[in-house]
Amino acid sequence: MKKILLFTLFTVLVSAVTALTVVKLSDSDSNYGRYGSQGLPIQKVNFTGESFPDFTYAAESAVKSVVHVKVVKRGYESQYSIFDFFFGYTPDRVPREQMGAGSGVIITSDGYVVTNNHVIEGADEITVTTDNNKSYKAKLVGSDAVTDIALLKIDEGNLPFMTFGSSDSLRLGEWVLAIGNPYNLRSTVTAGIVSAKARSMPSIDGEFKIEAFIQTDAAVNPGNSGGALINTKGELVGINTAIASRTGSYTGYSFAVPSTIVKKVVEDFIKYGSVKRALMGISMQDIDGDLAKDKGIKDIKGVYIAEIAKGGAAESAGIKEGDVLLSINGIDVNSSPAVQEQISRYRPNEKIKVKILREGKEREFSVTLQSKSTDIAMGGNDSEGLSTIFGAKIKNATDSSLKKLGVRNGVEVISVGDGKLKNAGVRTGFIITHINQIPVKSVQEAVSVIQRSNRSILLEGIYPDGTVMYYGMGV
Repeated sequence: MKKILLFTLFTVLVSAVTALTVVKLSDSDSNYGRYGSQGLPIQKVNFTGESFPDFTYAAESAVKSVVHVKVVKRGYESQYSIFDFFFGYTPDRVPREQMGAGSGVIITSDGYVVTNNHVIEGADEITVTTDNNKSYKAKLVGSDAVTDIALLKIDEGNLPFMTFGSSDSLRLGEWVLAIGNPYNLRSTVTAGIVSAKARSMPSIDGEFKIEAFIQTDAAVNPGNSGGALINTKGELVGINTAIASRTGSYTGYSFAVPSTIVKKVVEDFIKYGSVKRALMGISMQDIDGDLAKDKGIKDIKGVYIAEIAKGGAAESAGIKEGDVLLSINGIDVNSSPAVQEQISRYRPNEKIKVKILREGKEREFSVTLQSKSTDIAMGGNDSEGLSTIFGAKIKNATDSSLKKLGVRNGVEVISVGDGKLKNAGVRTGFIITHINQIPVKSVQEAVSVIQRSNRSILLEGIYPDGTVMYYGMGV
């Protein structure tokens, strides 16, 4: 009995010593090269900051910077009565309000908030509610329908904000989190992986758009628009924008604007008041097996240059139709959206290095990017807060001017210099209410509509004496 007791005690002590040894080895400063009782390497795990073994660090640090964006759109609807059919058509115009909601991300401590253009488009009133349930009236700094990005500003300081990460560094299969307010469910966090990069979606209205989306399988629903897509470090790598769905709800894939595009657009809004969009002056075609066989291309890589714009940046640099575009500033491009994503980072007159495949040989060109004619014609805000468009200075029309003329929205022409507006006959004092039949409530909206115009522009407005006029011009 005594021997059995001694043996049991020895076994317990040996087990205790083994356990202590394993614990000590696990607590070693070395990550590898130490071995436990089974001869397996033991890795030290750092449970602070970026190395958290799950998504808690990223989610809890980033959620404070995501806001709820509410918009109010005011308009009128016509009401009819049965007497209209007997005594004439005299419908009553009744005021109505349309409510909308989405998400946004605080990107600076002094209150700049990025969201989607489609969240705030046409809004008469924008309210931002932070994670601590404080609400603020937001001012629209700028909006861009081409990239679907808008920038808001709230008057507050010392706000928690999210830092930009690199969307270029994202890898297929990497974990990402989507944070937003789907169905008004505040501060909802979902997880998924990067399913694809540089995705494009078909344009229903046929308008030019820059689309090089990050595709993920993180659940995104109505209300998530404008919210954050973050990596496991809690950095902003995209703005959630769209879902692929036949029902209007999440069915498997969601899409986000990459942070490289978002950051550049936001910087342009703050510095210039509008987006400075550079163009290379080429028409592209993705290379597949059929095109490669038809054009005698050996390797299916790069993008085929189908057409060169006369006088454009590419032609000036010596690039020719039939060349294959391989890379831009050292980054490989294998699709049209990938090329758009790279070019969208730059502004007019900036230079890029382009690698081209021509007749089986690689060549490098230096390309000085150009701008659209509308960009050349537009200037940023000057010291008096005015913007220049086609040689004319414009500003937001005052509420008193609009009320006096009986119109709800518009931008006022302050002065007319040499340019297309003067040539079309526009005079000082003209209030532009519609551009291409789209109502404009601010200078930013006017600039956005013009930038999306490909061929012609139709201005509709009213003079101080009540005269309604229409002016047409080419882009």
